[in-house]
Amino acid sequence: MRWIAIIGLAICIMGSAAAKEGVILLHGLARTNSSMAKMAAPLADAGYVAVNVGYPSRTATIDELSDAAIGSALRHESLLECRKINFVTHSLGGILVRAYFKNHSEPRLGRVVMLGPPNQGSELADKLGDWWLYQKINGPAGNELGTTTDSKPNQLGPVEFELGIIAGDRSINWINSLIIPGEDDGKVSVERIRIEGMKAHLVIHAPHPFIMKNKTAIAQTIEFLKTGQFSPSETLP
Repeated sequence: MRWIAIIGLAICIMGSAAAKEGVILLHGLARTNSSMAKMAAPLADAGYVAVNVGYPSRTATIDELSDAAIGSALRHESLLECRKINFVTHSLGGILVRAYFKNHSEPRLGRVVMLGPPNQGSELADKLGDWWLYQKINGPAGNELGTTTDSKPNQLGPVEFELGIIAGDRSINWINSLIIPGEDDGKVSVERIRIEGMKAHLVIHAPHPFIMKNKTAIAQTIEFLKTGQFSPSETLP
């Protein structure tokens, strides 16, 4: 596939393959893997082989990005000996995971934690998708994130893997929040992060751009990867 050849991936490996359980981290739209570094380090400290993937999110469609980024990461030598591979994603990264496993299988797939995913799309794409600046900033994938029934997130259907979702309910962009109905994180409403088939759902006080760096989000992510559920308390020791 031509995108595998031309899409460059920046991959940062943390931890030892002797841990036998890996975590692939996928950042959001118009971000880089440096945005997930604060999440990757505690995962490595918890004993996981943390593979922090960077991909050019503004250059291609969701299907093209998911095939290139996830396909390449799964074949990375640091994960070959891992008996289980989990995912931790921010925003668009969660939609890439859904798109990839809609069309592919992976016997080692473990648990998935999504942070602020637009699982039912975002009203921002509906309202701003035709704007030149929106298209320039967000690229082809950004235009696929609307809330209509034919948008990419809404075409993917229920998830069939063990999924925990963390939503934020704090916004630092009041203009965006005027467009989004209900509680939101400045990009996605709390309601629209939900998806049929998810196992657990948690709302924390964090904005979309920084939820992956939030201490509660980090602690709860590790909790879900270990146990398959979030702690009943919003904060963990």
